[in-house]
Amino acid sequence: MLAGDFDLEHLAVGDIFRWNVQHHTKLGAQIRRTMAAGSLVGDDLVEGVVGVRLREHDWNYGFIIDGFPRNERQAEFFLESYDIDGVIHLDPPDSEVARRVLARRLCANCGMDYNPVPDIFRRKEYVITVDSRPGKEQVQQTIRDKLGLPSRPVAASSQAGTL
Repeated sequence: MLAGDFDLEHLAVGDIFRWNVQHHTKLGAQIRRTMAAGSLVGDDLVEGVVGVRLREHDWNYGFIIDGFPRNERQAEFFLESYDIDGVIHLDPPDSEVARRVLARRLCANCGMDYNPVPDIFRRKEYVITVDSRPGKEQVQQTIRDKLGLPSRPVAASSQAGTL
């Protein structure tokens, strides 16, 4: 919603990886081998993909990046390489996290720790935390409020018939 409303490019690292796997690219083959081995895609590869995508500079006013950074090294790389305005940390309750994790197929032995990432950005005072339990419209409004952005315009169809 933010990307659409503010003419920002939405960059989803997972989507980039899936596209490459589906289109049988060299990168896709590398990703497929890594995942088949039960491993996570390495930091160098992820940072390279993000770097290549951002160098395309096909965005007018900025971008929202989704799925990156995932660990402390990637967060440090991002801070050293790019100027950022803010970080949105959606904060679901533990029960929701458990539900989402159980719905995924992840390597139980990887031991990846996601907790250092928000802390790195918090040191720079970029992070806003938003409870992600309410519906997407409420979450969107909370994000806008915390970032000082204008409210989302009400759709014309929802205004029809009201005086």
